[in-house]
Amino acid sequence: MAADTGAEAVAEVGTERPDDIGRERPHDRGAGSEGGEGGDGVAAPGRGPNRRRLGARLLALGGVLVLHAALPGSAGAVGGPAERRALQGLRLRYGSARQAGLSEQHLEGVADEARRFLGPSPEHPYYAGAVVLAGRGRTIALHRAMGYAVRYADYDGRADRVREFPAAERIAMSEDTVFDLASLTKLFTSVLAVQQMERGRLELEAPVRRYLPEFVGGGKEIITVRQLLTHTSGLRSWAPFYQESTREGRLRLLWSVRPQETPGTVYRYSDLNLIALQLLLERITGRTLDTLLRDEITAPLGMHRTRYNPPLSWRRVIAATEVQRPPWSGLDRGLVWGEVHDENAYALGGVAGHAGVFGTAWDLAVLARALLDGGVYAGKRILRPASVELLFTDYNTAFPGDDHGLGFELYQHWYMGAMATPHSAGHTGFTGTSLVLDPSTDSFLILLGNSVHPVRTWRAGSAPRVAVGNRFARAVPVRTRHGGAAWFSGIQPGASGTLTLPPLGPTTAAARLRCAVWWDTVPGEGALHLEASADGEHWEPLPFSTLRSTGGTPEQWPRGSVSGWSGRVWHRLEAPLAAAWAGREVRLRFRHTATGRYVGRGAYVDVVRVAEPGRLLFAEDRPADADRIEAIGWTRSTD
Repeated sequence: MAADTGAEAVAEVGTERPDDIGRERPHDRGAGSEGGEGGDGVAAPGRGPNRRRLGARLLALGGVLVLHAALPGSAGAVGGPAERRALQGLRLRYGSARQAGLSEQHLEGVADEARRFLGPSPEHPYYAGAVVLAGRGRTIALHRAMGYAVRYADYDGRADRVREFPAAERIAMSEDTVFDLASLTKLFTSVLAVQQMERGRLELEAPVRRYLPEFVGGGKEIITVRQLLTHTSGLRSWAPFYQESTREGRLRLLWSVRPQETPGTVYRYSDLNLIALQLLLERITGRTLDTLLRDEITAPLGMHRTRYNPPLSWRRVIAATEVQRPPWSGLDRGLVWGEVHDENAYALGGVAGHAGVFGTAWDLAVLARALLDGGVYAGKRILRPASVELLFTDYNTAFPGDDHGLGFELYQHWYMGAMATPHSAGHTGFTGTSLVLDPSTDSFLILLGNSVHPVRTWRAGSAPRVAVGNRFARAVPVRTRHGGAAWFSGIQPGASGTLTLPPLGPTTAAARLRCAVWWDTVPGEGALHLEASADGEHWEPLPFSTLRSTGGTPEQWPRGSVSGWSGRVWHRLEAPLAAAWAGREVRLRFRHTATGRYVGRGAYVDVVRVAEPGRLLFAEDRPADADRIEAIGWTRSTD
């Protein structure tokens, strides 16, 4: 191991830029409530808005030209190297884990995790089948299908018994299987809305009633476009549109809905927000939402297997969803296969702002690549870079834990797993779909499963999403500058571990520990601690400072611990032992804790040294010292 200390010893991330059951969102639905996978639990207001609201305010004041010029990182129509490459027409390609800058071992583990849920989870299979796709840069390094796209013919809710199709009539899942994407539809609707902002037809902070005069009453008149996109409108989670027999009746139901709380004061995930946004977009463009989707997104990007209302000729390549019967469904449709699962979207003719889009994993990867490259794919632009920033900017700083861009959810460990960072964006769909983008590693993960086949009550939570997210996050390596191994804490939920140095005998108050550290934990549920002890039994926090390898100002950690996300860069850690330990034997240790259900990417410690003027007390790169480290739960890892 390299003998460098201080800033020279810190490591770099990556080498190449190619380059139990998780919880369901609190809105998990009963009969007739297809409302996607956001939360209809209400969050109380917290901190006020910060500078990340800048884009919204600029747009409200001066339109897209002002916004485009003023947002941080916006450099006109052409952004950084990745976007320039995209403008040159480069496309996604299949390649190896190495070509994608990923760990082959852990990448293969992503497929293993997805396959595990074809079995009892814990009693019934989580899904009949799934397709998992993972990539980094322009390389798709994993694309795997498993299980069945069509397996169950019927379901008896009273006996909790299924009737399966005969083996010869079942349809195996394939990489090109088309899925009902459910609430991933909301992402497409949101992109369409931001396109209209670019063109000056829509303002983010404008009241919805400016574009939909019928959208008034009971406080609705102050709801803004932004509040629809960030689920802060105060509207309830859903309404039973499928109970109305005519389109006029369904619209009357929407016009009659009143906010349950003052708009802007709560976060509540609501399908009604995106249904209202659909009507708004159709009003200002004069085109239906399915036409907008085709003309503005799927045709330009070449997403030929993504659309509303797939034709009957597609049926054999579409994954079946639920056997819909009361009481678990609001409609009695039998096996839903080739038609939209969501009852309200079905009532709206299959075209809705909140649900209804069908698509494949590959097509979603194309969308992911376009957004990660600043709104362009294969030379075709659908958004400007500053507009993509709006999708990934947190407008919900007043509601901690419900981070939300325009349409996209941000930093959600409950389905992103260890892929969750302050910059990670994504969404889920009730049928068993999910998409996660991580701009910090230029990576994307798609898991499509038919988890409501045969019935929605067979599964709960997001365990498969978390499991594959954890494993894929592990596949994105953390590299040291010297290229060797570092101590790694692991990412086991609920686990803890210690990395303890041998007893040391500092003689002066100038002794200090130095090392390189890297951490990513769930805020409030995981941390990296540095502790000292005289007897190895009773430990106390040892305060320290950290300095990013990229420079800046040192940060002080007086409680001897760090938590959250370190920015995916290494930091130089320095901890004075102080006069209290001069002339005494002291033991030092790092302790990693992960107390909750979800974990981050873990913690790394590298090149540990303890020295005082003229004397080196401990150096990890000396074999005799390294052999005396006691590691419990920590392992040496090159990635």
